[in-house]
Amino acid sequence: MTNTLPRVRSAGGGQPQRTAERAPVAAPVARLRALDGLRLVAALMVALYHYGGRSGDISKGWGASPKKLFPATHEWFSYGCLGVQIFFVISGFVICMSGWGRPLRSFFASRVARLYPAYWAALVIITAVFALPWVVYKTVTPSEFVVNLTMLQMPVGVHRVLGVCWTLWAELRFYVLFAVCVVLPGATRRRVVLFCAGWTLAAALTATAEQPFLSAVFMPEYAPFFIGGIGLYLLHRNRRDVTAWGIVAVSWAIGQHYAVVGLWHKPNPAAFSNRHASVIIAIITLGFLLVGAIALGYFRWANWSWLTVAGALTYPFYLVHEHLGWVVVGVLHRKLHIPAPATFALTIAAMLALAWLLNRYVERWATPMLRRALTAR
Repeated sequence: MTNTLPRVRSAGGGQPQRTAERAPVAAPVARLRALDGLRLVAALMVALYHYGGRSGDISKGWGASPKKLFPATHEWFSYGCLGVQIFFVISGFVICMSGWGRPLRSFFASRVARLYPAYWAALVIITAVFALPWVVYKTVTPSEFVVNLTMLQMPVGVHRVLGVCWTLWAELRFYVLFAVCVVLPGATRRRVVLFCAGWTLAAALTATAEQPFLSAVFMPEYAPFFIGGIGLYLLHRNRRDVTAWGIVAVSWAIGQHYAVVGLWHKPNPAAFSNRHASVIIAIITLGFLLVGAIALGYFRWANWSWLTVAGALTYPFYLVHEHLGWVVVGVLHRKLHIPAPATFALTIAAMLALAWLLNRYVERWATPMLRRALTAR
């Protein structure tokens, strides 16, 4: 990927002359296909968690606790929820890359067009399936459904149609912070560094203030992962940037702390699983290392076109896999009596197939159409 720098133009065929200083503009970039593949891996990690690494609603689909069905692997599946933190690191990298040199209007249009078409389609599908007479699961009122269309149901206090939408709410808050502090005034290295430093400090102070509003804005438990991704993008632009290395190191240190605090508990025989703090730290570290290796160019060889397809399937798969997975597991395992391991694999395959359909017949036309409509003057 090339750095986003002021262009050098040639005047009348003579020696190139540097144009006047101005805000950096977006330059064509090579797609980091390995990052697409990592996004799908993170989504599959979350699916492993939702299908076999927790109890609750999925137990109704299986007809028993996954702990009994997968006695040897359920604890490993329970670490799959850390795919969300890896998502956030990737998001920090990608949003900084896509927002660099882009005007606010274009940045806003790209984010809305990327998030909402598949999200709206998933809302309709899941609401319709849950309302079927033989499913009848967590139906929502028309009013609640309309609020869910905005993706603001959590701050409004309305029932969520999609269980995974809490991560989208975190993403939205990150987009707003980045847009206001970086995209609006114009992205520069100095401004991005100040944004990372300011957000890190604000998140740390918020953790001690115990103020719900500040916690909602600065997200102390998720901020280190977004900020770490931004730092990795700075390293992608210049691997010798010592300040960027510091941003990544501090973000990793704080991020692993919040991951351990949120997911580790003392061994308890009654618990579904007993995660080890060392494994949690190892997975967070691996996530940072993989995104970092991609950022520094060590995965340029992973340039297969199918990785782009994998990246395209990630978001719709993430949206539909949890709730529809409950229904598919119930049909395959309890009604058709397919063994649990085969049901597990078939359910993931079915959700990937549905994700392909959503990408092919919803995102491919709706995303560019919505982007054009939002950027039209």
